[in-house]
Amino acid sequence: MTHTIAPDAARRRSPLRSVVVSGVGNVLEWYEWTAYAVFAPFIAAAVFNADDPVSSLLSTLAVFAVGFLMRPLGGVFFGRLADRRGRKFVLIATMLMMAGGSLAIGLMPTYDSIGTWASVLLLALRLIQGFAHGGESATVAVYITEMSTPQRRGMWGSFTFVAVFGGAVIAYLTGATVTGALDATAVSNWAWRIPFLLGGAFAVVVLILRRQMDESEVFEEHAAGVSSGTTTAPPVSRRQLIRGILLCFALMSGISAAHYTWLSYASTYAIVQKGMDANSAFWMSLIATLIATVAVPWFGLLSDKIGRRPMLITFGVGIVVLQFPLMTLISDRPWTLLVAATVGLMIVCAGSCVSAAMPEILPTPIRAMALGIGFSSASAIFGGSAPYVNQLLNSLDVPWAANFYIMSLALLTAFTAWRLIPETKGIDLAAAGRDDTAARQRGVAVVLAQNRADMPG
Repeated sequence: MTHTIAPDAARRRSPLRSVVVSGVGNVLEWYEWTAYAVFAPFIAAAVFNADDPVSSLLSTLAVFAVGFLMRPLGGVFFGRLADRRGRKFVLIATMLMMAGGSLAIGLMPTYDSIGTWASVLLLALRLIQGFAHGGESATVAVYITEMSTPQRRGMWGSFTFVAVFGGAVIAYLTGATVTGALDATAVSNWAWRIPFLLGGAFAVVVLILRRQMDESEVFEEHAAGVSSGTTTAPPVSRRQLIRGILLCFALMSGISAAHYTWLSYASTYAIVQKGMDANSAFWMSLIATLIATVAVPWFGLLSDKIGRRPMLITFGVGIVVLQFPLMTLISDRPWTLLVAATVGLMIVCAGSCVSAAMPEILPTPIRAMALGIGFSSASAIFGGSAPYVNQLLNSLDVPWAANFYIMSLALLTAFTAWRLIPETKGIDLAAAGRDDTAARQRGVAVVLAQNRADMPG
């Protein structure tokens, strides 16, 4: 069968280059997103009524959570667009929106200048960013998976988590540097704007790089087959779409909640609930996140060896066993946050193969949209709300309820991996999401052959 491939296919660059370029942009997007959580105590003082510090902080975290509510809409809109116009097109569009929102936050007036309108403006900008982020996060996971080789798809797919952690490292480094170099008054008055202005400036470079990416060959071949009428892929039913969305939602529920608890909320908990020095908390979170950034590709590589399901089950069991002890460990001493956050993020790393597992269970025609809706919905409901729910329950003096909430969601992820999805390690993406035993066997055979070739002697 002959496919009509895009005219520039012969001039393709290295797939690795395109994966790295997409990842760099994703790092910046996650930096801009995480910077808001890192500077939440200072944004609260600048944009909300400072007469009630607790209420201001909860309001700031609520805006953080509300931004996530736009992510499912972004997942629907940009996911459908990515399945029609291509992955590259969407990754450029979402980068523009996130960068514009970040720059606007860095320049916006304060509560003292325009009163409640400052709070409204912050909410509007976070809604725009959430809409863009819903498309970005899902599309980049699909893009990297489609650009990867079958035998290393788990490792390369885990680079979406490298972007998450890497963006957080830069955000925490910025937070630690700013709070260390300037006093609290200066940070509250103007220096909280620095990370957002930097994000807007760096976006120009990222946009140039993303324009040079190749389109996913998997998408191009599918689009060419549909255009020429030569595709052999069976039509995708509404039932398949709904099932795919629900599976992605369930897989991401526990990972999102644990991720935002240990990446975004742990430092706030240490500062607000335990009285830890803010600069020390930022540095401890930075070190823990840096360790996770280095470790996560190895977890992805391990999933290429032993499979996606064992890794996802390990994540769920790890959270259930260690969530209570790790949160209890945190006190006003910086080392306690370092140990707890490092271990917590290592458990999240075990679930990083979900970035490869989700695209591998979805057919190409609906891959970006189904993943976008399921992924973004879980992130909105369980991820974006995690800092708010944790802070609310801890302020009500029921920390056990916050821990139980995270543990229950982790169990949902583990159960879904155990009972509801097949093992997809090495699958031929052409067979993803449909009952094609022969195609699955071909994919597994490719991985086994590659593993034998990699063995010494």
